[in-house]
Amino acid sequence: MEKIEKVLAAGNTHATVNRDPNVQRGEFGVYDLKLSAPGVETLEFIATEPHPRAEQLFAGAWSACYTTVFGMAAELKKVTLPPDYSVDIQVNIGQTGAAWHLGAQFRIRIPGLAKEVVEEIAHLAHQICPYSKSVRGNIEIGMNIVTA
Repeated sequence: MEKIEKVLAAGNTHATVNRDPNVQRGEFGVYDLKLSAPGVETLEFIATEPHPRAEQLFAGAWSACYTTVFGMAAELKKVTLPPDYSVDIQVNIGQTGAAWHLGAQFRIRIPGLAKEVVEEIAHLAHQICPYSKSVRGNIEIGMNIVTA
């Protein structure tokens, strides 16, 4: 697995579990995208651009899946997550020499929990999430945990 030397484009997402379906935050040519999975709460991407690039679509699908699985992993670890936890994923496409690569950076915000606990949940979620499994060993993935 090679690191990206030059990022050419990036797709960013911000996923939270929607607790108030009446809250809309998209404006100025962007919209709120709500995704759902069977048997779980709706995930909301706030202020998504109307013409997303492939990196944004991949980041969005991965974010919806990973955020859902993150909640499941927390339940397996018997940890109660705060209602305002969120997952941001940036998927980069770039080059190393003449070769093209993908890379991803996760920012997991879980206020009030110990960083070590969040790291355990995050790693378990990567073991469960089908998107994480599909890229394991193929792309560089970074993780930033924020507990404040």
